[in-house]
Amino acid sequence: MTQFAIVFAGQGSQSVGMMDGLVGYSSVKSAFDEASSALGEDLWRLLSEGPADLLNQTVYTQPLMLVAGIATWRAWQDAGGAFPARFAGHSLGEYTALCAAGALSLADAVRLVRLRAEAMQDAVPEGTGGIAAILGLDVSAVRDVCADAAQGDVLEAVNLNSPNQVVIAGHRPAVERGMALAKERGAKRALMLPMSVPSHCALMKPAAERLRVALQGVAMVQPTVPVIQNADVQSFDHVDAIKNALCEQLFRPVRWIETIQALALLGIRQVVECVPGKVLTGLNSRIDGNLKCLAVNDAASLQAAVAATGAN
Repeated sequence: MTQFAIVFAGQGSQSVGMMDGLVGYSSVKSAFDEASSALGEDLWRLLSEGPADLLNQTVYTQPLMLVAGIATWRAWQDAGGAFPARFAGHSLGEYTALCAAGALSLADAVRLVRLRAEAMQDAVPEGTGGIAAILGLDVSAVRDVCADAAQGDVLEAVNLNSPNQVVIAGHRPAVERGMALAKERGAKRALMLPMSVPSHCALMKPAAERLRVALQGVAMVQPTVPVIQNADVQSFDHVDAIKNALCEQLFRPVRWIETIQALALLGIRQVVECVPGKVLTGLNSRIDGNLKCLAVNDAASLQAAVAATGAN
């Protein structure tokens, strides 16, 4: 069997009707029913019918993306797919990865990411923070831009997505200065993202402390499959280390380039994005052209990915 990994996307991949191609698997709807019961909200209806502006509010996006990933993972298992050699997830997707690996229950996970979303939203007043994608500059160049444009504000490189795609976040005026400076220094594009929360920068430290308190009351066990976590690009066996990494993830960069490189060094040859969408698949291909990168979007692509990984 080919060594493969399964990865889960975070915010930004959501869309109304994104699970429509997998409704033939009963486990998909049952996962949403389970999560909806835990939150007391009809998550399936929201994802299926929208409206999109509500779907894009972080307090809804985070639970929905987590459940979409777990529903797809359960459909993968129903289709005869095997467990991967490693799991990983981008930002919020790290929670999905831990849930898929059996470290925490879906009910606990969905309640936890709802609290995470609320804590992130509360940490920075509306309009104070900003987050932007910089295309065409490498990580080192973007970090230099942040250092020069901060001017006493918070401005950091927060999502190290691919060699030429880095996301910056911090105080909104600093982000705007960083975008302008990045363009001056040769960036192809600098695009403000439609997110009010400046994730993964120092402004999220108050949210991390709220999350740390909440995690003390969450039951967690060692994952059945190692999960590479964002903050340290490491897999942890001890529950306390896993929880600490989840807290630090809120105010430290998502090191996605290094995560995919680490998978390749472990002998991984195929990476499956196990939630409808292709955001990570595109990034992964640009990070390592030797990896076979697959996206699950519907029943046909699910069956193709199961067959390609030699899992049945």
